[in-house]
Amino acid sequence: MISLNDDQLRAFAEHGYVVVGNVIPRDLLSPARQYIDGLIERDPPPSERRGFHFYWRDALVPPDPLLSLVTQSPVWDIAEALVKPLRLAVPQQAQVSLNIPPWPHRPGGPHLDGLTPPEPSGRPSTFTMLAGILLTDQQSSDMGNLWVWPGSHEVIAAHLRRHGPDALLEMAHPTLALGEPEQIVGAAGDLLLAHYLLGHNMGGNLSKSVRRVVYFRLHSQGHASRWRQCVQEALLEFAPVRAAVERGP
Repeated sequence: MISLNDDQLRAFAEHGYVVVGNVIPRDLLSPARQYIDGLIERDPPPSERRGFHFYWRDALVPPDPLLSLVTQSPVWDIAEALVKPLRLAVPQQAQVSLNIPPWPHRPGGPHLDGLTPPEPSGRPSTFTMLAGILLTDQQSSDMGNLWVWPGSHEVIAAHLRRHGPDALLEMAHPTLALGEPEQIVGAAGDLLLAHYLLGHNMGGNLSKSVRRVVYFRLHSQGHASRWRQCVQEALLEFAPVRAAVERGP
C-alpha cells in the first residue's frame, strides 16, 4: 500500500501539490491508453492542431477504463488520506488532456478551474483537489508539462479572506504576485494531487511525443455546502495535512 509520509503532507501544505511516483499498475494503464487511442481515432484533433486538445467524458460508471485509474488503483486511498475523516465522492467526469508537439508555448500566468463559466446557480465550480494521472513520461521540462505556481493556493486564499469568497469569480486568471512557476515532471503511472486553488497552466511541448494526462476533479462529500469557507481557509478540508504541519519536521 502506498501512503503519504509527513514530509509529503507538509509539502502539500506549503506548495499546494504533491507528486507520487509509480501509482498506476500496468494492467490499468494499458486499457486507459487503448481507450484514448479509440477516442483519437474516432474524433481526431485537426491536422494543424498544436498544443492542447481535450476530450471530456461524462457519466462515468464502472468498469470504465478511465474511472478505473482512480477507483481500482491506490489513487483513491492516497487522495482520501489527504482529507480523512472526510470522504471523497466518486468522480463522474474525466478530462483527457493531450499536448501536441511542436508547441513552443510558455504560459504568461496561471488559471483556476471552474470559473468560466460558473455553475447555473452562479456558484463557482470549486472542488477539493485535482488528480492528474500521467499516461506518458514527462521526466524533463518542456515535454507538455503542467506548470504550477507553488504556494499560490495560500496567496489566493488570503486574498479571498480580505475580499470575500465571491471575489473568486473574478480570478479565472489570477494577477496576484504568485512567485515563479515550476513544471511538473514524472513518469507514466505517476500521480499529481493539487489543491483546487493552486494556480496552474499548460506549458509547451518541444518533445517528439504527444503528452497524455487524465484529470479528475475530486470533491469531498459536502464540499458544495462549505465552498466559501474552503476558498478562504486553504487547508480546511485537509485535516491530516494540518496535523503534519503542527507536528513539524
